[in-house]
This record gives sequence, C-alpha cells and structure tokens, in this order.
Amino acid sequence: MKICFAVPTAYGMRGDVRSVVNLAAELAERHEVEILSVKRHREKPFFAIDPRVKVRWVVDVRPGVRHLLPRGQMRTEVALWRRLRALRADVLVTTRPGLSVQAARHAPREIVRLAREWGRAPVPGPIKRFYPRLDGVVAATETGREEWSRLLDGGPPVHVVPDALPAGPWPRSRMDNRIVAAGGRWVPAKAYDRLLRAFAIVADKRPDWRLRLYGGGSEERRLRDLVSELHLHNHVYFMGTTPDLTGEFAKASIVAVTSRSEVLGMSVIEALGCGVPVVGFDHPRGVGEFVRHGVNGLLVPEGEGEVEAFATALLSLIDDERRRRALAAGARDSVAGHAVAPAAERWEKLMTSAR
Repeated sequence: MKICFAVPTAYGMRGDVRSVVNLAAELAERHEVEILSVKRHREKPFFAIDPRVKVRWVVDVRPGVRHLLPRGQMRTEVALWRRLRALRADVLVTTRPGLSVQAARHAPREIVRLAREWGRAPVPGPIKRFYPRLDGVVAATETGREEWSRLLDGGPPVHVVPDALPAGPWPRSRMDNRIVAAGGRWVPAKAYDRLLRAFAIVADKRPDWRLRLYGGGSEERRLRDLVSELHLHNHVYFMGTTPDLTGEFAKASIVAVTSRSEVLGMSVIEALGCGVPVVGFDHPRGVGEFVRHGVNGLLVPEGEGEVEAFATALLSLIDDERRRRALAAGARDSVAGHAVAPAAERWEKLMTSAR
C-alpha cells in the first residue's frame, strides 16, 4: 500500500509528530510511506525520520523563502486543497480535526481516509458535517474512543490504537541517579510552574536531588524567573530541546508530569518505556490514561493543596528506593501494549478492511 500521513508540521517537537514518525518507520518495512507536512518552518525535522519514509511539504515558511502568493492562512489552505485533490495514495491518515475535515472535502474518494485523533472531541460544527465522509476515526485511548463515538453517533466507525514507542531496544534507567526529569513544550497547559513550586519543597528537604527540564517554548522566561524567585538555581536545570527524550529520561529516577491536560501522552509513555515511574496529577484525560497509581507511578489529586501533595508524592519515592524500583518494574511492564510492531499491525488491518 501507499500510505500518506498528513500533519500540520513534521518539523516540530510535538508528541503527535513523534508518534507518527515511529509508526511510519515501522510501516515502511512493508509499504510505501510518506509524511505530508502542511508547513515546513526549518531545514530538517526535529525528530530523525527513517530514510525510507518520504517527507514532503505543502507550504515552505522558512525565513527568506519567497512565494508567488503572499503569506497567510488563505495561501496555505489553497495549497493544501490542491495537494489533497491531486494526492495519489491508497490510504490517507490525517492527524488534526482541521486536516481531517479538509481530507473529507477534497481528497479523492477512492482513497481510504482515516482521522487520527488525540484530543478531546471538538465542538461539532464541521465535524458532524464532514466526518461521515471519512472511512474511520482512530483514537489513541479508550476514553478518546468513547468521546468520539458519542460525537459521531451514526457516523464512521471509531477504533482505538495506542501510540507506539519506537522499535527497541529502549534505554533503561538504573534508578540510581538523584534526578527528577520532565519534558515537553514549555507552554501554559503543561503547568511547569506547579512543578517548580513543588520541587522547591523537595529541594528544601532533599537538597541533593536535582530537577531537569527538557524542552522549550513560550513559558521559558517566566519559568526562569520563577526559578530565581524560589532560589532554585542550584537545583533546577533547563536542558533545552532533545530529539532523544527517552535517552534523557533513562538518566532519571522519577519523571514528573504536572500538565493540566496530557491527551497525547507520548512523554509519559516514553518515561514508562525507560522503566521510570511517573508522578502526575489525577484528572480526566490526564496521565491517568497511562499511569496506574501504585503500579507504575503515583497520581496526585488536583485542587486545594495540590502543590504540597505533589511534593509529598515526589518525596515518598525519593525516600523509598525499594518502592521506586518496584514502580519502575511496573512501568516497564505497562508499556507492552505500546510496542510499535503490534500497533502497526492493527493499523494495517484497519487500512485493509476499509478499502
């Protein structure tokens, strides 16, 4: 089969890009696979892409690149419509509701069109109108499947296939470094300010432990200011971006996730795959989709006293190496369902049955 994955950009460091890159590499073992990036904003993709996977883009927005049409959303949409109408593939997998709507409207009907959904089901509108033209929707979690099934009642079938880790071997934490790690985009939704305030409590009690933050984003200045305000210069390290987050997580003994919504969850899965227990907040569509309290990590209730409760959870693992190692073993066991080979097989069955 010729399979095309359409993404907003294949050049960013988002978890959905990482998931697509992993899956595309595995499918390229048996199929002709390409990633169609709506925008190209840098010279090379952030994540290494298997050389067997072709990467194309619709609009090049790198600085200095000249275009016949002026920059803007309309130019991008027109270029996308043209590319979709001319697409030659057996299967098209879109990775955002906006792209899925455009695929339903403009991609040739003989192509199997599947929408990969990570987020919450959006306000109906165009979804109700155009998604019935698709051949299926594929959620990443059971909660997502339930939400999309309710929204699309009577529409295309909704399946669930979990995100996949890259082909092994995966790095393994030795669990002997006094490091707490966190990784992802530094944006308000990730709530790294909650993590810094919790770690200030940890550092006061266990000053030999360190917090490493991997990533980048609009919140960097504010987070650095908060580190200064909390006098955490010797305890918190801004590590920058890395395409090998699993390798960095494997250097840690705990991974902390304080985001207000973790619907993608790739960083959580990657941490568990390294055999590192995860501490996160317990809320709908959060890390509780992937973390089982007391099995592969700890879940902390949100609300009044949440920062202190999060610090207490971290300290409970810092002070109990035996429990930490037990959760690490549970973490490794819990990602068996995220191996890329069986995930790719499930995708292949969906693609074949929809043809």
